[in-house]
Order: sequence, then C-alpha cells, then structure tokens
Amino acid sequence: MKLILAIVQDKDANVLSNQLIDANIRATKLSTTGGFLRSGNTTFIVGIEDDRVEEVLDIIKQTSHARQQFMTPPVNLDPMGDTSMPYPMEVQVGGATVFVMPVDQFHHF
Repeated sequence: MKLILAIVQDKDANVLSNQLIDANIRATKLSTTGGFLRSGNTTFIVGIEDDRVEEVLDIIKQTSHARQQFMTPPVNLDPMGDTSMPYPMEVQVGGATVFVMPVDQFHHF
C-alpha cells in the first residue's frame, strides 16, 4: 500500500476530484496555501494499493496543468531612500507536486 500526497492548484482541484471519484479512488482534500505565490492550493491525500499507483498518477498528470501567471514581487523599502516599484513578472504555476510513500499499516475504523 502507498500514500500519495498530491498538491495541485485550486483551478485543477475540482476536475481532479471528479476524476478520482469516477475511478472509485477515495481521497481526502485539504485546502492549503503555497509558499512562493501564497496562492490557494489543494492537497489530496490518497491511500491506494500498490497496483493502482500508476492509475492515480496518470489521473493527476491528465488533470493538473502548468500555466503562466503574472506576480508582483514585494515592494523594496530601502531605508537609504531607494524605493523602487517592482514590475510584474511572469512565472510558471500549476502542475502538481506529488509524493508517493510506503505505508506500513492502514486502518479504516
């Protein structure tokens, strides 16, 4: 048995959730916040048999897409008087960050 933690962008979460339900894969959804852009993410926790891990990874790969987004870096408030307004910059966001870990025990009460 494996534990899969998949962190996806909120924009992809509903589609992923529906695909997991259609495949009869149970998942727990947690609302999380990314550290880099401080934007909303959803973390899926999936306990799955070893022979279905690739199926889950394929579903995540099909439903989680990288995209370009503009972000504005924080304002530089230099005490020496050099205050510059930052320009928005384009960064790639989205896709999925996935961890697959072995499970020693599993209990469902």
